[in-house]
Amino acid sequence: MSLPETSLMTSSTAAVLDIAVLVFREGLECVLVLAAITTGGSGLMRTARRPIAAGVGVGFLATLATWFIAVGAVNDLSGSVSALALQAATGLLAILVLLVVMNWFFHKLYWTGWISLHSRQRNRLLNNSEGDAAAEGKFARRAWLGLALLGFTSLYREGFEVVLFLQSYRLRVGGRVVLEGAWIGVALAGAVALLTFAAHKRLPYKKMLVATGVLLGIVLLVMVGEQAQEMQLAHWLPTTTIPALAPWMPDWAGLWFSLFPTVETLAAQGIAAMLVLGSYWYASSPRPSRKAAPAPATAAAARASKPAPWPPKQPAITMPSNAGPAPTAPPPRL
Repeated sequence: MSLPETSLMTSSTAAVLDIAVLVFREGLECVLVLAAITTGGSGLMRTARRPIAAGVGVGFLATLATWFIAVGAVNDLSGSVSALALQAATGLLAILVLLVVMNWFFHKLYWTGWISLHSRQRNRLLNNSEGDAAAEGKFARRAWLGLALLGFTSLYREGFEVVLFLQSYRLRVGGRVVLEGAWIGVALAGAVALLTFAAHKRLPYKKMLVATGVLLGIVLLVMVGEQAQEMQLAHWLPTTTIPALAPWMPDWAGLWFSLFPTVETLAAQGIAAMLVLGSYWYASSPRPSRKAAPAPATAAAARASKPAPWPPKQPAITMPSNAGPAPTAPPPRL
């Protein structure tokens, strides 16, 4: 089966929306991490926000530098690798990034591990620098750099994922479309950041995460369909047509939703959906808790908790003596 050439070109509007949703989602996660590590109204905490903000700025610049490095590396590879093979390879990388973003079990560990780690680091740095601030009136150099590092890692981790994800779209639709979608996502995330940190508004973060998660799920299925089709065109996968589905999947369905009447593309999309739903089910299913038996509070309680011996010990029985007093020797005869 020869797949239509129009299906190779992702719609520019759809690509802008996909990129904007992913960038906004990653920016929203960064805002939540920063909000968790900058909570508190004390003067010391307000001072700590300055190095954290500086680290965020450096992380943004490092993300831009990583983008140009990744673009240069992909352009170097394009001279020795075919366009279809390069698109297929970068598409696989983008799908892996999106699966990490969509993995509910990973995010359960992320919120309980990554954010709590940042909060513990912040508390440790503030406690260590509290004496210096009281004595000298400013942060120690080590504490300042440590807080800046917290801000840097909070943003650069999300930015690195976005850079890897966008390489596939840059090869498909060009840098201008990628830039449009990225700026829309950055603008939305910046608006949330302003409302959170400047206006001190409490937004429905959980609902926003769920909504963007659903949209990213649709983006994942579209990307998996595109990737499977590109692998078919690069002869990495066979093409098994399903004639019965061809009338129900016109060209616009392949252009907008990457729905193609082939076994390989539909199977890949089904596997991706099962991975996401399975990780959500695994993360939300209750786990049996193993509680250890409480130790006895006192030694007397410990003795009382011991089981009685079996067979029970019988008390010693003393038989009464019926004999009279012991005989005495007769008096000497005079």
